[in-house]
Amino acid sequence: MFLESRFEQLIDRICRNAAIPLRVELWNGRRFDLAPNPTVRIAIPNRSALRYFVPPNLCKLGEAFVEGHIRVQGPIHEVFRVAEKLACSVAATTRAGFHRFARHSRDRDLKAIQYHYDVSNEFYSLFLDSDLVYSCAYYRRADDSLETAQSQKLDHILNKLALKPGERFLDIGCGWGALAVRAAKQYGAIATGITLSENQLMHARERIRVEGLQDRCTVELCDYRDVPGAGRFDKIASVGMFEHVGLKNLPLYFGKIRSLLTDDGLVLNHGITTSDPDNRWMRLGAGEFIDRYVFPDGELPHLSLVLKEMAVAGLEAADVESLRRHYARTCHEWADRLEANRERAVGLAGEKRVRIWEVYLAGCAYGFARGWMNVYQVLGCQVGRPEADALPLTREYVYCGNG
Repeated sequence: MFLESRFEQLIDRICRNAAIPLRVELWNGRRFDLAPNPTVRIAIPNRSALRYFVPPNLCKLGEAFVEGHIRVQGPIHEVFRVAEKLACSVAATTRAGFHRFARHSRDRDLKAIQYHYDVSNEFYSLFLDSDLVYSCAYYRRADDSLETAQSQKLDHILNKLALKPGERFLDIGCGWGALAVRAAKQYGAIATGITLSENQLMHARERIRVEGLQDRCTVELCDYRDVPGAGRFDKIASVGMFEHVGLKNLPLYFGKIRSLLTDDGLVLNHGITTSDPDNRWMRLGAGEFIDRYVFPDGELPHLSLVLKEMAVAGLEAADVESLRRHYARTCHEWADRLEANRERAVGLAGEKRVRIWEVYLAGCAYGFARGWMNVYQVLGCQVGRPEADALPLTREYVYCGNG
């Protein structure tokens, strides 16, 4: 009865202070509407499930949904919006979550990457574009399709790097190979991609074979810390990868990139950042949920820390661009596509995994739209190298390149 009493107090408090379009139905037939015309329905099947609500946060509510301890009905974007309002209605006023530093050994990072990416290539194909680009798209027009926007993103990166025929290009965390293949096929580069995912490796190699690019494009199963050589690459891109590096390893990460880059080379780091200047987890338990179910050991730095660690490593930030609104739209489209293909997704990955991705993608769309996190492209060159002055004086070259 203690849980029930606390739950009823919570409901009373919410009804007095906030209107949330939610209906809660208990196992005993009792029903609570937290606002007229509720758009989301939560069924709580037993007394023990009340522990996720006293008090609620996004991690506890997400766990209850993913593990099947509650039943939820409603469009996934609306479900997340309601969950956030529910958590906010009882949350203490704080800027962000707490600090957490994970150990990023090679073995631990490998297991984390395999957990997230080695689900099924077919599963990812249900919501990604046809090239399986799993990072923020670049929308130049309001009516751009996801496929168009992802193609534009690849060109946006390669044009920013001013990639030229014959240049040696490294793609750190290359995913399913789209960027490396484009660099070789469209820009004439000698491209190398590295990944820790077996599924991605096999797909990328097959695509290279089909395109007939074996002489100009290779993909290896390799940790970024183990890439050999010094001054080996003219251009380096890292897209959606440094979120796995860890805050304490950022000096090692940027130092490694600096060592691999030629004196007149350029690097583009494209990655998600926290909006909290103290590099803390996302608010309301969202960070804990992502760490537990989505990206084990993932850590997000603030942009200021990114720029600092690049500078310490000897890399000057030549250009910085926020793509936050682009990622909000990208994640929204991914969530919609997954919802449209839900039955097939469950058959490939199971009900629990699909619930995780539903919450994650809808939550990311919501979080990027509201500025909980950001995504930045930072173009860098070696500090003090006059060769870097070869870059054009304005950004116009980015939009009239080879793409």
